[in-house]
Amino acid sequence: MHPLNWAIVIGWLAYVVAHGIRRSSGTKGIEGYYLANRSLPWWAVGLSVMATQLSAVTMIGTTGQGATDGMRFVQFYFGLPLAMVILGVTLVPFLHGSGVYTAYEFLERRFDAKTRSLTAFLFLVSRAMSCGTIISAPAVVFSAIFGWSIGWSVAIIGVPAVLYTMIGGVQAVTWVDVKQMMLIVTAIVAVTITLLVQIPVSPSDALHIAGATGRLRVFDFSFNLTNTYTFWSGVIGGTFLMLSYFGTDQSQVQRYLAAKSVDEARSSLLISAYWKIPLQAMVLLIGVLVFVFYQFVPAPLLFNPAHEHQVRAAQPAVYGVLESRYTADIAARDAAARAVAQARDHGTEAQAASAMEVYRAQQAGVDTVRTEALALAARVTGQPSKDVNYIIPRYVLDHLPIGLAGLFIAAVIAAAMNAISGELNSLSTASVIDFYRRWVRPVASDEHFLIVSRVATGLWGIFACIVATFAVNLGSLIEVVNRFGSFFYGSILGVFLLAMIPRARAAGAFVGLIAGMSVVGAVNFGAPSVAFLWHNVIGAVTVVIVGMIISAVSRPGVEPRNRA
Repeated sequence: MHPLNWAIVIGWLAYVVAHGIRRSSGTKGIEGYYLANRSLPWWAVGLSVMATQLSAVTMIGTTGQGATDGMRFVQFYFGLPLAMVILGVTLVPFLHGSGVYTAYEFLERRFDAKTRSLTAFLFLVSRAMSCGTIISAPAVVFSAIFGWSIGWSVAIIGVPAVLYTMIGGVQAVTWVDVKQMMLIVTAIVAVTITLLVQIPVSPSDALHIAGATGRLRVFDFSFNLTNTYTFWSGVIGGTFLMLSYFGTDQSQVQRYLAAKSVDEARSSLLISAYWKIPLQAMVLLIGVLVFVFYQFVPAPLLFNPAHEHQVRAAQPAVYGVLESRYTADIAARDAAARAVAQARDHGTEAQAASAMEVYRAQQAGVDTVRTEALALAARVTGQPSKDVNYIIPRYVLDHLPIGLAGLFIAAVIAAAMNAISGELNSLSTASVIDFYRRWVRPVASDEHFLIVSRVATGLWGIFACIVATFAVNLGSLIEVVNRFGSFFYGSILGVFLLAMIPRARAAGAFVGLIAGMSVVGAVNFGAPSVAFLWHNVIGAVTVVIVGMIISAVSRPGVEPRNRA
């Protein structure tokens, strides 16, 4: 990479760490460290929530998914606006008004200590695993492209985020997120404009070519439990997922607990309701435009340079044949794509349709050779060879202008740090408040809890970095993160739904949670064809049904505790 690009990346990392440490004032006690003394403005909280979602997984995995699978992934977020409205009138006033540090403290007040501890434990497991996956997204790409070891790549991403999070707490996390969100949006807009300029046909023709391959298809109204991305899985399964993520996941709850008031907490969530889908659509569009760009510029046969090197060394003759076929098919597809643009601009409708059929046939030939090359790479390396996470980085380094490539790489690192810092802070909060202070040291000074909190942040950072080294070849990382979450989210949401039902009792909540996790596990391993978004619905419904049955048959006793 050009020295100017490195200068931009290093300069931004130094600025972020310095800014985060500077923002650490006011963190003398645990309320300042975890909740910024409940003083953050709604717009800062909202941007921080958005920044946490827009991780490096989004910048790399979602754009790569747009290039290979098109726009239909955006259906995943169709339940988000509905979820935000529901949360604004239910869990947000409950949790913000209760004065708790974590969402799980509320469960002990409503039910009992074991329900609180089990739910908090499930959060720790799910969030720690997904945090590691978020680090792996940029780390694996940097490792393959720059030749660094995975450990070194992970350290470059993880160490700065852990440093300012340990020192500054949620105050530093939030204000760094605000700055980094500006960088990320700037990079997304700049790359989109650059792609439109670089593609040698009009934007209309470019989108028509993308549409011919199905990459502009947004809506799928089929009701099929095995199809991951449909309108119904997004609206129904996505609503349950978003309700759980924003309403019960400490990494998000902690943000709006730090807002000045209930109204400001609600307003912070509405930022995501309004802006998440358009922003996500633009990220996917970058991937689609990169796909169109590679219709006219030869793309690598294997986007993962490390796998390409291994295959070329181990099977030079076989790989050479594939490269020859690929070069010929690429040239034919290039001519066919240009013919489509020409026919649409100057030909008849029939000529345009005929040119499109030829283009589709040539694209199918290219896809066939790519599939064979990926299978060969999997045999040679002994690893899954899904290179969707390498498509955008290869484009950025090979074709973006000097300076803009550095800006995009800095944005990827910024996005990773946003998600990591927020999640580490929430992992530390749950560990200290729900376990250490609840079961080990109920009474101690603020200074003691602050030291323990910083140590917990560092330990979770080390754990996440270890997980990152094992998550590097799991396919589209945006899917991996959401699969991790969907295994737990529905059941956790079910417990909070029970908490708002007056007749639900502690025994029902605890048994229901275990039942929900058991049923989701059985579906996940026994019926793997069921799309993971539906796991959220299955888990929540199971917890509520089992919890209410157990509550009804359990021995009548003391009425449920006051929810405040």
